Amino acid sequence: MIQIAVVSGKGGTGKTTLSASLAFLFDREKTVVSDCDVDAPNLHLILDPEVKETHEYIGGKKAKIDVDKCVMCDICRQICRFDAIYVTDYYYVDKYACEGCNACVVACPVNAIELVDEKSGEYFASISRRTGEPMIHALLEPGEETSGGLIAEVRKLAIATAKEEKREVIIIDGAPGIGCPASSSITGVTYVVIVTEPTMSGLHDLKRIVELTRQFRRDFGVVINKFDINEEKSREIERYCQKEGIEIIGKIPFDTDVVKSNVYGKAVVEFSSGPASQAIKDIFEKLKSKLL
Repeated sequence: MIQIAVVSGKGGTGKTTLSASLAFLFDREKTVVSDCDVDAPNLHLILDPEVKETHEYIGGKKAKIDVDKCVMCDICRQICRFDAIYVTDYYYVDKYACEGCNACVVACPVNAIELVDEKSGEYFASISRRTGEPMIHALLEPGEETSGGLIAEVRKLAIATAKEEKREVIIIDGAPGIGCPASSSITGVTYVVIVTEPTMSGLHDLKRIVELTRQFRRDFGVVINKFDINEEKSREIERYCQKEGIEIIGKIPFDTDVVKSNVYGKAVVEFSSGPASQAIKDIFEKLKSKLL
């Protein structure tokens, strides 16, 4: 099974644009698509999934106070380092501030507090209305910090779906950045496509995601998106890649059709045959020759 993760060192570089087009270009009878940007997913805006199954994700535990047992001694509020316990006519826990550290549970003299499972998000098994491919995606609850674990559930369900339906390719729209979500997006994949852009921050964050990918010992290549808006910076990125022995598998030009395709909720390669669409098709051909 081939897993291709499309990632970036920062948000807004165009990785979802590329991921959506790859979903159209790979054999749809043999492909599963997964959106691993669970904090701010947007692949569904293009692939238009119809949800078939919904799964709750329990990311941790939160403290809960039994008001019938509580004697309002105030010990829990004083001991909480996260200022998560409030009092009005009774004591209660702010679930967004609680870290589930268990200190209040231990300190309560009347055993009025317990840690309970807390729903941190949901993940979905869907079918894309645009491509007919299985799509696995998720949404983390506001304020939750367990995105890495939720991405792991998305990845596991995508693999299980591919095995069950005998599909050979999983396309992963990875989380941006270099933190836990990005690490969870690229763990164990076959190939990583790193999307960057010709800006000062783009080059800086490219170096960080390259370092992360190398730590995971994954094969990878770089795509420079909108390379022609700053050709001097693009050449600087190319020099960096050449020095580091990194393959540039494609350069996508600036193309207003990309914006138009997003407005109409379509993948670029579906919407247009312009220069950006052709560049993405060339990237697809390179990936196909490398991996299939």
